[in-house]
Amino acid sequence: MKPVLAIVGRPNVGKSTLFNRITKTRDAIVADYAGLTRDRHYGSARHGKQEFIVIDTGGFEPTADSGIYKEMAKQTRQAVAESDAVIFVVDAREGLSAQDHDIGNYLRRLGKPCLLVANKAEGMQNGVKLGEFFELGLGEVMPVSASHGQGIRSMIEAALEPLHLPEDEEEDADDDGSPKPLKLAVVGRPNVGKSTLINTWLGEERLVAFDLPGTTRDAISVPFERNGQAFELIDTAGLRRRGKVFEAIEKFSVVKTLQAIESANVALLLLDATQGVTDQDAHIAGFILETGRAVVLAINKWDAIDAYQRELVARSIENRLAFLKFAKLHHISATKRQGLGPVWSSIAQAHQSAMCKMSTPVLTRLLLEAVQFQAPKRGGMFRPKLRYAHQGGMNPPVIVVHGNSLEHVTDSYKRFLEGRFRKAFSLEGTPLRIEMKTSQNPYTDKE
Repeated sequence: MKPVLAIVGRPNVGKSTLFNRITKTRDAIVADYAGLTRDRHYGSARHGKQEFIVIDTGGFEPTADSGIYKEMAKQTRQAVAESDAVIFVVDAREGLSAQDHDIGNYLRRLGKPCLLVANKAEGMQNGVKLGEFFELGLGEVMPVSASHGQGIRSMIEAALEPLHLPEDEEEDADDDGSPKPLKLAVVGRPNVGKSTLINTWLGEERLVAFDLPGTTRDAISVPFERNGQAFELIDTAGLRRRGKVFEAIEKFSVVKTLQAIESANVALLLLDATQGVTDQDAHIAGFILETGRAVVLAINKWDAIDAYQRELVARSIENRLAFLKFAKLHHISATKRQGLGPVWSSIAQAHQSAMCKMSTPVLTRLLLEAVQFQAPKRGGMFRPKLRYAHQGGMNPPVIVVHGNSLEHVTDSYKRFLEGRFRKAFSLEGTPLRIEMKTSQNPYTDKE
């Protein structure tokens, strides 16, 4: 079992910067802004031969009794409960605060191994301002600088030391042979219920779900297993229209969400039944289509609207999301756990279609049958001649068609071919790209 370290502290002391430094990634959004992190953020790290897990948490306010700060405190308490040791981060430049005292009292009562770390200590003389942190009763204070990388190695060694881990412990099992988890990104506008849906699947309040648009700011990955299949659920920040994005923090959130879509195997586009399909929903769907991700549509809060509103939503989907006709549509309620089972079947089908292998003989036979059924229109003096086809890629599937004068093949005829290929291979939930490659005349360059 890998040891788990939880990083806790009050807002804006540099916990996410420290998390990125330990994991050697840029997974956590970092900015000079208090209260940026809200959910638990897990990352893998290695020190020598020892692998361990790090948990980044939001600003901890143990006495918070309402609002978003209560939900953030609940997430931090859960992270501390899951951890083997705690790294308590304080601000060396601002000094000791009343909130640090509250956190220190909470950690002392738990009796779990705790390392007191004074961040932002670059250029400071040890002991000048660190002496006051001894009031917390958590032992020695270790000065570090997460942004400059000073003292990080010693800090990790000190945090792992009380766990009594054997130095030569190595994982015997090699992960290279095991199948990789299916990455599922849940995307949509703010406040459509993305975090609520993932919490419902997990059966616990893993993510902060609050009736406030923009609660989630980072792309949070959560491991999950269903019927023997490993998943990596990615909760993303809600995407607003460009004109509504004012804060620099929100711009980082948008970038993280777009990166999550690109790295995912399947994207679950969540719509809000009470608001219908908006232009922003169409923009998000368009980006998913551009990146070539397999996609499943789900309309959340379906139980909150009447029959007339349901008809309006169905019409708006036909009008605004007509380019996603290949995607399966589900009506769900995340809070009441209605309609969630069939969503998993569609996710599996979409991923299977995206990774479908198509043999060259079968593709060529389907192509010639399609041409025999309906030939392409003549372009200029010549009619395009389609000779053979082969697969050019997966996720999304790409079919490369070879022949002569293929630059004259119309978009409507490409859609006709796409329909024939989809039906033959039962492709559902994934975009299908058809590329035309014209054979070069060997006598063109000769005079």
